[in-house]
Amino acid sequence: MPTRTRDLTEGAIGPTLLLFALPILGANVLQSLNGSINAFWIGRFLGEAALAAITNANNVLFFLLGAVFGLGMAATILVAQAVGRRDLAGARRVIGTAATFFVGLSLVVALGGLPLSRLLLQWMGTPAAALPHADGYLRVIFLAVPFLYMFTFITAVLRGAGDSRTPFRFLMLVVLLDMVLVPAFVFGAGPLPELGMTGAAVAMVIANAASLALMLYRLRQRRDPLWIARHEWHLFKPDWTLVRTLVVKGVPMGAQMVVVSLAMIAMMTMVNRHGTLTTGAYGAVLQLWNYVQMPAMAIGAACSSMAAQNVGAGLWPRVDATARAGLLVNLMLTGALIVALLPLDCWLLGIFLPEGSPSLEVAREINRIGIWSFLFFGATYVLFGVVRSTGAVVPPLVLLGLALWGVRVPFANGLQPALGVEAIWWSFPASAVAAMVLAMAYYRFGRWRTATMLPPVEEPPIPSEIPAQPPAPVATPAPQPENA
Repeated sequence: MPTRTRDLTEGAIGPTLLLFALPILGANVLQSLNGSINAFWIGRFLGEAALAAITNANNVLFFLLGAVFGLGMAATILVAQAVGRRDLAGARRVIGTAATFFVGLSLVVALGGLPLSRLLLQWMGTPAAALPHADGYLRVIFLAVPFLYMFTFITAVLRGAGDSRTPFRFLMLVVLLDMVLVPAFVFGAGPLPELGMTGAAVAMVIANAASLALMLYRLRQRRDPLWIARHEWHLFKPDWTLVRTLVVKGVPMGAQMVVVSLAMIAMMTMVNRHGTLTTGAYGAVLQLWNYVQMPAMAIGAACSSMAAQNVGAGLWPRVDATARAGLLVNLMLTGALIVALLPLDCWLLGIFLPEGSPSLEVAREINRIGIWSFLFFGATYVLFGVVRSTGAVVPPLVLLGLALWGVRVPFANGLQPALGVEAIWWSFPASAVAAMVLAMAYYRFGRWRTATMLPPVEEPPIPSEIPAQPPAPVATPAPQPENA
């Protein structure tokens, strides 16, 4: 295999998975740092109303990114299975079609979202004091969508090929640029105007656009095996079989993130009814929870890529071993992180709130109740990541929908008359346990191993004018273990 792809079908499962997952974890942390940098400057210096504004706007941003999560995962799995089969030409065909699809979709979302920004925020019940700030911020975010979507796409295909380091490096560049540009545009520096909350979004656009351009340049300069050269530009013409696969397989996976983000918006709407102080506290907790969920998300993504390469190679015992290793690594990493963060919650949550804010004690209560749920959701991420690697995408969507909309939202809404606002916080662990139980049951008893990504291709008949040749003698192969 070329040196810029990584073969995940060989070597010890646990160490290989961990080494592949660590850059993904680092990239996820860096992505959360992007939001935390904004929340720090805005929450500390512009007040609770501004923090409530960015919390509401970022829920919409999470929805926008979640909408293409499935398409990126479908591209990841297709590329990973092709790499597992040692078919780099097939991987490039997937990349060409998917790139065209992502660019077109990002332009539609950006142009369609601009006039709907304020309506979305009003529908969420954004507090009146926060609405103007959130609207200005979100409008600029829609302009960043093409860059964010393309970054997501390139990250997905590189991980499918076993390269988790390149996305990490260029996400680090995004964060470094944000650290400089956010305060410069929020407060004004030199000739730059003072843009307040909107300045944080402007900085995000510039940082992501610059890093994306440099990453593309780097891939071209190093002659990456996945790079589509000029003489291969015909690959950008959509292959409609691949487009159908991206949609049919990607939409259910994307719908999983949409289901999550819509549930978060539903929770946000309930929280907003309890006032700006509670909304600000919840916003601070979400910033912390973004980091707590990072190990589970990284291990789940790594398991999906690793399992997909082994599915492509037909190595089913390694697929099951990947799931077991993923569960163990997630338990160790997520559990250790929760234990380490709980004694520091006062200081950590205080980073995102003004000095002496009454929201701090509310935030600490939310965190103590809900943080343990990520242990259970972590197992769900891992199992669903392995299941999706074969193309089984609808059952995880249904099961996740049951956990969130059949447990979390009804629990939070229905028990508020009895428990007050605490019903919202207790709904997180309740739904997390339900999701884990459903995921384990489907992994054990479901038919996900028989799923496929692409429709079967019929072998062309042998032309009659070519005379049949007697088969050459071959050595009898050693017996192989049955597929799991």
